[in-house]
Amino acid sequence: MATTAVVVKVALGVIAVCIGTYIIGPPLYWHFKEVLAAVSHSSASCSCVCDCSSHPLLSIPSALSNASFGDCAKHDPEVSEDAEKNFAELLTEELKMREAESLESQQRADMALLEAKKMTSQYQKEADKCNSGMETCEEAREKAETALAAQKRLTETWEQRARRKGWKEVTKSQVQSQGNVQAV
Repeated sequence: MATTAVVVKVALGVIAVCIGTYIIGPPLYWHFKEVLAAVSHSSASCSCVCDCSSHPLLSIPSALSNASFGDCAKHDPEVSEDAEKNFAELLTEELKMREAESLESQQRADMALLEAKKMTSQYQKEADKCNSGMETCEEAREKAETALAAQKRLTETWEQRARRKGWKEVTKSQVQSQGNVQAV
């Protein structure tokens, strides 16, 4: 029985060590790897082989912010002044080209804005004409209503005078009956 207890204790110890290694191992490994990279990067001699001519300078806009290209030029003692001048010229050309593109884009935007303003002005003129026409029509309608009311009053006055003089209104049925009498 004592041997079984010892075996169980040893098995539990091995399991505890395995679990601890599983939990703590990866962070320790990555920390150790970072320390080694920092030590090897800070060394005076560059162990990397840099081919600075293989970097596309202007084909990808993000290439200008690529830190590895700058590191490559720093670690290569054989970079000549001509290469640095050529790089500066290429960057200057790239900036000039982008400035020209932005100016062209700005001009297109200005032209589109001017065209939109012209169209807005034209539509505003048309709307003003329409409003003016509507006002004229409204004034004419009001004048016609006033004239109609005056004409109705005048007609009513003449009707009253005619009735006083003995005029009787003839209905449609009376006109038809008189037409039949005359036809006989």
